[in-house]
Amino acid sequence: MRARAVVDLAALRANVRALRAAAPRAELMAVVKSDGYGHGALPCARAAREAGASWLGTATPEEALALRAAGDTGRVLCWLWTPGGPWREAIEADVDVSLSGMWALREAVAAARACGRAARVHLKADTGLGRNGCQPEDWAELVAAARAAEAEGTVRVAGLWSHFACADEPGHPSIAAQLEVFRALVAQAEQAGIRPEVRHIANSPATLTLPESHFDLVRTGIAMYGISPSPELGHPADFGLRPAMTLSASLASVKRVPGGHGVSYGHRYVTPGPTTLALVPVGYADGIPRHASGTGPVLVAGKWRTVAGTVAMDQFVVDLGGDSAAPGDEAVLFGPGDRGEPTAEDWARAVGTIAYEIVTRIGTRVPRVYVGHPEGTGN
Repeated sequence: MRARAVVDLAALRANVRALRAAAPRAELMAVVKSDGYGHGALPCARAAREAGASWLGTATPEEALALRAAGDTGRVLCWLWTPGGPWREAIEADVDVSLSGMWALREAVAAARACGRAARVHLKADTGLGRNGCQPEDWAELVAAARAAEAEGTVRVAGLWSHFACADEPGHPSIAAQLEVFRALVAQAEQAGIRPEVRHIANSPATLTLPESHFDLVRTGIAMYGISPSPELGHPADFGLRPAMTLSASLASVKRVPGGHGVSYGHRYVTPGPTTLALVPVGYADGIPRHASGTGPVLVAGKWRTVAGTVAMDQFVVDLGGDSAAPGDEAVLFGPGDRGEPTAEDWARAVGTIAYEIVTRIGTRVPRVYVGHPEGTGN
């Protein structure tokens, strides 16, 4: 293969088990949005279920419906809705839907009436993140309307939830403030007669570091794939987590060039002397950040190299110096780090972003290769 992203499902299952152990009194939601953070939603969802995840989470309803079409029958929540979305299809597929305001409740109720089946809904509160979610001053109206819809039989309020803004920054004052608001809004809803199956606010960092936030359900995204939510929280291994994806490519060209030779567009790198250049056949069309020009780390011929010059659409170059390699040899961009290769966190630091972006941006031209299947299912 020109390039490959090897996904270790055994590592993913072990990560799910470690996260379950970190929140032993709560159920676990495996978040598989954005094609499983670039790892492949369906294989990762199956592996997470095998490891005991009782819920799956997606951003869009289309992602949730794809899970149903692939045969998943467990609890699934999707939360990123826009007016006119596929409410009826989600309700008929027994997908839980999130509501952040009255317009969404009205659309869910209309769809439930049309299909003759109650919609399972989670009311989302904005406790301080400032994205989706109902503002506290509008919460009583949404709760009352949802309670009326329950009495009508068109809605079942299965969950009450919110999302942290800064749980990946230990000690940030917003964490305690959001928890206080969430507890108050949950109590207000329960006093109005709402009896949710699950209350949830904990994301990956909160699952790992804030047991007081676990309530009935924790939602684990990036940590499930073996990546730390932030450098401030520590290395994945500190929590018993292992990165699941290894991205590598086969060298397409290896050649000797003289000193003073320009490399790639703009000649932002010029060889300081006679050297060997190796061509790695992946580029920004595959999700390699163009910002990695001159900074991205790659393991080639047993040593870390740095992208030499500009990352192009389909390829970039590394300078091997006095070392040798051959076309077809492996270049490892990132992985768990076991063989001395860079990690996704190393790439994030090199280009000034977060590891979430590094793994989710790897494009469809790079095939996913799955290893670590359960015994008897192939590998």
